[in-house]
Amino acid sequence: MEIRNCPVCGKVFVFVARNLCPECIAKEEEEFRKVKDYLYEFPGATMEEISEKTGVSPKKILEFLREGRLLLKKENVNILLRCQMCGSPILTGRICEKCAGEMKRRFGLSKTPLNQGEDMKGRIHLSRYQK
Repeated sequence: MEIRNCPVCGKVFVFVARNLCPECIAKEEEEFRKVKDYLYEFPGATMEEISEKTGVSPKKILEFLREGRLLLKKENVNILLRCQMCGSPILTGRICEKCAGEMKRRFGLSKTPLNQGEDMKGRIHLSRYQK
């Protein structure tokens, strides 16, 4: 059990999964619901309009988008996120599908097992250092 201070309000809370107290988590979820509902009703809304109508800061709205919790529709060109790797426009998250595929491909190449020499078959090799 880990005790922390909430970075938003400063209250002491028991850390479980997120670094926010339960009250701040509830407030953030309410802000998320407001933004999600507004975007559903007005998919072409600008960042300023969403922020003004919902009372949620543009920074928090971008955070929801980057976390992948919100997904913009293709017709919404007013809020423009960019891939952090190649700079192309994206609708949610931090990287585009092309860059994500490239990362998966590269990580997949490194899954080959380490080359084990003949002298490394389940033994601890201290004898070469004991002279």
